Amino acid sequence: MHKSTAVVNTAVLVSLDFGAPDYEESLEEFRLLAKSAGVNSVALIAGRRQRPDASLFAGSGKVDEISATVEQHEVPLVIFNHDLSPAQMRNLTAKIKVRVIDRTMLILDIFALRAQSHEGKVQVELAQLKYLSTRLVGMNTDMGQQKYAVGARGPGETQLELDRRKLDNRVVLLKERLNKLHRHRQVLRRSRTRSNVLSVSIVGYTNAGKSTLFNKLTHANAYVADQLFATLDTTARRVYIEGSGQVVLSDTVGFIRHLPHGLIAAFRSTLEETAQADLLLHVVDANSSERFDQIAEVNKVLVEIGAQHIPQILIFNKIDLQGLPAGKQRDEYARITHIHLSAKTGAGIDDLRTALAEARNLREQSDSDSALFD
Repeated sequence: MHKSTAVVNTAVLVSLDFGAPDYEESLEEFRLLAKSAGVNSVALIAGRRQRPDASLFAGSGKVDEISATVEQHEVPLVIFNHDLSPAQMRNLTAKIKVRVIDRTMLILDIFALRAQSHEGKVQVELAQLKYLSTRLVGMNTDMGQQKYAVGARGPGETQLELDRRKLDNRVVLLKERLNKLHRHRQVLRRSRTRSNVLSVSIVGYTNAGKSTLFNKLTHANAYVADQLFATLDTTARRVYIEGSGQVVLSDTVGFIRHLPHGLIAAFRSTLEETAQADLLLHVVDANSSERFDQIAEVNKVLVEIGAQHIPQILIFNKIDLQGLPAGKQRDEYARITHIHLSAKTGAGIDDLRTALAEARNLREQSDSDSALFD
């Protein structure tokens, strides 16, 4: 195979069905992840197994099929819709003779592509280094010299293999930088608390329309695209709510099924903005058939970052796509708990402003009551 003629953004995708109930949804997400990373997938290799093969994950017969497809299309990359162990990745690379990456590495690559702020870049690099430290694959000279676009953004394997001590030193340095940024965030957070500003964090499944809603409320220009993880860096803006006052609104990275734990750990300082918020606006794609599963996945991550006890308002977005009516629902305490709206057209935004005003007034009342007992 003449690898010099291969297009580095082309790849063969591999997804095996182990009987998980959400396999089809996971497969569709895998395709979207690859597309979001700029991958042109020339083939999808699928199959069913009871359990992963200990050595090759997919089993020798399936790996032979993958190798034949790679040879046929002359692609330099194979992407698995699964997490591979370091040994499995090494064995697959040796067998298929092209670069092999897994789902976590694909997500890390998208994060490296999207990171814009200094903090975002530091967090992504830290997650990549921790991941690569156990998965440095010994490549031959021909493979090592290729300039891969997907799965190779950020620290390069060849350079890291030269000196693992440099890797460890870099990890220590990045952690120190994140600690400094974390302390800076704490100062800003204490300042907002003293100024009695309601802190509101927008959360939700990736591509649910969080940034579109953020832009609609704040008249900002946060990046919006119909792709997974379009927004990575947390953006905060002050918003004046008529008849109530100011709130600080934060747009955050979207969540996804099986979000790598290394990413959650690396982004903990950013995600603390969510964990320290007074109110969460949980944005949901009202048109997704998987919306309730996606709500559950987001709530799992909120538990992991310690944000499960923060009050939520469920925002069912994109009602314009099916011509659904805007509106709000209240609980037995007359608090708004659900809002149906379109961040794109603005339908239902007034209901959301009402909810934010009520939340801010409720906090002021709570602070006033607390002061009486101090």
